[in-house]
Amino acid sequence: MSSSPALAAGAASHRAQDQRAVRLRTRIAMTVFVVLTAVLASIPLATSNISFAFYLMLWITMASAMNICVGFTGYLPFGYVVFYGVGSYATGICYKILGWPIVPSLLAAGVVGVIIALLLAPTLRLRGVYFGIVSLALATIVKLVISNLPQSFTGGSMGIILSNANNPAHSYYAMLIVMGATLATVTWLSVSRLGRALKAIRDDDGAAACVGIHVPNTRLKAWLLAALFPALAGGIEAWYTNVVDPEYAFHVLITAKSIIYAMAGGFGTILGPVVGTLALLGIDHVIWQKFPVVNLLLLGLIIVLLMLFLPRGIVGSLIKRKPQLRRYIA
Repeated sequence: MSSSPALAAGAASHRAQDQRAVRLRTRIAMTVFVVLTAVLASIPLATSNISFAFYLMLWITMASAMNICVGFTGYLPFGYVVFYGVGSYATGICYKILGWPIVPSLLAAGVVGVIIALLLAPTLRLRGVYFGIVSLALATIVKLVISNLPQSFTGGSMGIILSNANNPAHSYYAMLIVMGATLATVTWLSVSRLGRALKAIRDDDGAAACVGIHVPNTRLKAWLLAALFPALAGGIEAWYTNVVDPEYAFHVLITAKSIIYAMAGGFGTILGPVVGTLALLGIDHVIWQKFPVVNLLLLGLIIVLLMLFLPRGIVGSLIKRKPQLRRYIA
């Protein structure tokens, strides 16, 4: 009988240590994000060449949002580009066709992205490759529907030109805000009850349901968050380039790059997508410039190499090789 208080005290001590480790990892991640945000915020003040930094923020946003879907729920949506695409078109249509100011047009992108996610929510009943294939098929359907709308509404094959919207500096800082919101959301998920519930569902949805977690509703919350940020990113990128290109807006490369950058850093970690994007974006930029015809082939090769040699990503592999780093890296 005397061992019971000792066991309880030991369990309480272990929980306290875990909580301290979580708080430490979160503080370190937030410090990294604040420094990164400060550096990126200063770039337009030092140079007018902000294109690379803009797309760095865009892909950090896309990869981190993909991490919400894959790292926290275990769902890999091959049709993830649909949220980016509808966000681009929502901004273009609201600004160019409806005559809205740019800020409400960008907010509309987020709203439309969430609405599309709600419409696609029944696919969450599927698992594994079935979910991935169905999400890709539905993204293709959405693209076809948009391309067959009246040309006066969507611009047809020429897309939508956002005349008079050109403001690279403002669109740059808008992307910075969305990136910061995405990273803050992922960090919050890593320590929140919702995040713990999502990880429990990812590992064993049956066991999660047995302990009182409402599996469908919890998955839906993550799905909506994962849709919001790429839709906003798509709208801001349309503002930055002043054009909504019907081919690019729904291009499979957008999904592929989001997966690759997040995978390179490590799914299920806070820092992983940021590290993966920082590590690979420059390489991808060189590939695109030097070998544009085989860009997709080379990206596929990168995925294969990652699966073979870094299946846990850079951050995940570091933690596996040096378990003591788990106290500091998440």
